[in-house]
Amino acid sequence: MQGIYLHIPFCRKACVYCDFHFSTQLKTKGVLVDAICKEIELQKDFLKEKHIDSIYFGGGTPSVLDKTELVRIFKALAKDFTWNKNAEITLECNPDDLTKEKLLELKELGVNRLSIGLQSFDDAELKWMNRAHTAAESETCVKLAQETGFNNISIDLIYGSKFQTVESWKKSLEKALSLGVQHISSYNLTVEEKTELGHAVSKGKEIAVDDEKSSQQFIMLMETLQKNGFEHYEISNFAKKGFEAVHNTNYWKGAKYLGIGPSAHSFNGVSRQWNISNNAIYVNAINSGTEFFETETLSKLNRYNEYVLTRLRTKWGCDLNYIRSEFGNKFAEHFTETSEAFMPTDLQRTDSNYSLTKMGKLMADKIAMELFM
Repeated sequence: MQGIYLHIPFCRKACVYCDFHFSTQLKTKGVLVDAICKEIELQKDFLKEKHIDSIYFGGGTPSVLDKTELVRIFKALAKDFTWNKNAEITLECNPDDLTKEKLLELKELGVNRLSIGLQSFDDAELKWMNRAHTAAESETCVKLAQETGFNNISIDLIYGSKFQTVESWKKSLEKALSLGVQHISSYNLTVEEKTELGHAVSKGKEIAVDDEKSSQQFIMLMETLQKNGFEHYEISNFAKKGFEAVHNTNYWKGAKYLGIGPSAHSFNGVSRQWNISNNAIYVNAINSGTEFFETETLSKLNRYNEYVLTRLRTKWGCDLNYIRSEFGNKFAEHFTETSEAFMPTDLQRTDSNYSLTKMGKLMADKIAMELFM
C-alpha cells in the first residue's frame, strides 16, 4: 500500500489557530500548479512501485483549485503512476467552495471522498476563527454533497475553544450525527506560537485553552460517537465500519508515500524528506533545477520511535512481536519494561499487542514519549 499526498498551499482566509503552510495570494495558483506538475515528474522514482492506492489533496484548501488546475494535476499523476478505479481519492474542502457545479466537477474528476472543514456549528465561533463560511452553509454543503452522490464524507470539528461548554459541545455532536456522514475527525484546539491566536494569548488578549474542559469534551466525543456506531480508530478519527481513511491509515501503519508541493513530506521506508515551506522559493527551485527538499536517512532508533508514536495513537496499537523482529530484543525489552508503569489504567495488553485505554488516550503523546528509546 502506498499513496501520494499533494499539498495545495492556498486559503481564502487565514484561520486564527492554523500553523499549516499556506498563502492567501490566490493569484499565484497557476504558477504553483505548474511547479507541482513538474515536481511529480521529478519525484516519480521516489516510490519504486508505480501503482498507488490513494491520492490525497490537502492543504491549505484544495477546493480553491478550479477544474482546469485539478485536471492538470491528475494528468501529471497519470503519466507516471497508476491507480484502480476504486482507489481512495480525497479532497479537503471548505463549505463555501462546495456549489453543486463544483461537486459535479469533482465527481467527474474521480474524487470519491470529501474531507470538509466545518470546524463549528456556531456562527460566533466561526467568525472568531476567521472562517469564510457560516453554520448554515456547513449543513447545506454536506446535504448537497450527499445529493450529488458522495457517500464517503468526513467532517472536521474543533473542541476546546472559549465559546464551548460541555453542553454546547454535546449539541454540536448531535448536529454532526444528524448529518449522516461516514467519518468524523475532531481536534482539540491548540495554541501555536506563530499563529494569530498564539500572539493574542501571549499578550493576554485571549485566554489559553482549558485542559480540563478539553478532556471532558474529548471523553464526551469518544463516548457519543462510539454509541452511535463510529469506531475510534485513531486519537482524532472516528469512522463507520469500512470508512476508515485509507490514506491516513497507511501513514499510521508505516506505508510509503510521496508528498508533492511546498512543505509536503515523503517516506519510502528508508528515508524521509520534506519540501521547502515557501511558495516562491519552492517554485523557483523547481524551475531552476535546484534542490527543493531536505532528506533524512532514518536510523533504527528513529524508526522505532516513529513506530511507537504513530501506532500507539491507533486502535491497532504496538505489536511487541513486530518490535522484536524489526528492531531487536533491546528495543522489545525497553518497551515491555517501560509500559509496565502505565498498565492497566492507561495501557492494555492483548497477547503481544499494546493499546491505549480510554483514559490513556487523554495522554497519548506523553505515554509515547516515555516509551521512546
